[in-house]
Amino acid sequence: MELAQKKVCIVVENLPVPFDRRVWQEALSLRDAGASVTVICPKTKAYPLEYEEIDGIRIYRHYLPEANRTLDYFKEYLTALYHEFRLLFHVFRTQGTQDVIHACNPPDLIFIAAAPFFFFTRCRFLFDHHDINPELWIAKFGKKGLGYQAILFVEKMTYFFAKHVIVTNESYKEIAQKRGKKLESDITVVRSGPDLSKIKIGPPKESVKNGFRFLVGYVGVMGQQEGIDLLLKSVEYIVKEKKREDIRFCIMGSGPALEELKALNKTLGLEKYVEFPGRVSNEYLADVLNTADVCVNPDIPSEMNDKSTMNKIMEYMAFGKPIVQYTLKEGQFSAEKASLYAKNTDTNDFAEKILWVLDHPEQAKEMGQFGRARVENELSWNYERPKLISAYKKLLGL
Repeated sequence: MELAQKKVCIVVENLPVPFDRRVWQEALSLRDAGASVTVICPKTKAYPLEYEEIDGIRIYRHYLPEANRTLDYFKEYLTALYHEFRLLFHVFRTQGTQDVIHACNPPDLIFIAAAPFFFFTRCRFLFDHHDINPELWIAKFGKKGLGYQAILFVEKMTYFFAKHVIVTNESYKEIAQKRGKKLESDITVVRSGPDLSKIKIGPPKESVKNGFRFLVGYVGVMGQQEGIDLLLKSVEYIVKEKKREDIRFCIMGSGPALEELKALNKTLGLEKYVEFPGRVSNEYLADVLNTADVCVNPDIPSEMNDKSTMNKIMEYMAFGKPIVQYTLKEGQFSAEKASLYAKNTDTNDFAEKILWVLDHPEQAKEMGQFGRARVENELSWNYERPKLISAYKKLLGL
């Protein structure tokens, strides 16, 4: 095995494992390559255990307070750093020196907790770049300012200490080279491709449509940047302007804006047509995506979203679904001909694209088939796993 007898500790702060699909796929792939893998992550209501072992992966979870205000974020970050350092110390003491600390952002602060270990042991620090936080700051606040400069600084420090960087697409690779000053040889692109063995393809379930002729599906975070408010405006246009009352919209997922979006849905008078079931089971998710006639990604056009690969796009393609989204660089790269692309922030055009797909079933079928084939032949995790192992071999000099 390529990584036999190597010890890896993955640290992720924003999501629990195994819920974080990318991190879980990485952990399993490293295990299959012979490595001993430990994960440090936050605990949640769905994942309350402070320690458990799943499929040979040791998982340590810690308390993490929810942040709603600026001061809360400081508390969250300090709490996370304390627990990450505490658990890293425990792992090094009980399992021996780790060969790699694999840090997954956001935020770009994990290097602080990891520093004593890569400074004073032979451990190497690997940065797995999931999100571009400086661009996220601009998307949220519309300006740079002191906060932006601070975020930019910690990102640069993370790059500085990383012996190797894993990125999710070519846009992030360019950032690692230009902003992070990393050599191309020290960067590996490992896309967040779906594991097709976990995708449960099945027949449509008419009961999921609740008596409607068509079903439009969405799965993702309910936040400011996801554009669900824009999607609701598109639904309003479809129902009130185009007089289409035969379409149901199932918007799955949770997040800080969920209750606000439910209130907007009620204000617009769309409750008959739009359902917000929150975070759903894997079984219900599969039922919806197997039944959906089209899936949507209304992410707000911004520098962050333009440069980011969205897991939901890959998942829609894995289920063989035609897609409607705004015209974003990485979204176009992922989906290609599996998607129609609306004019940015033009909610009426987005609505028209949805209606076109629903009213052209043969073309919609071809779009879905193209997307499924692209995942099967180019973008699934089977093609990304060797790149991950190659990055580790470079890092460890194997």
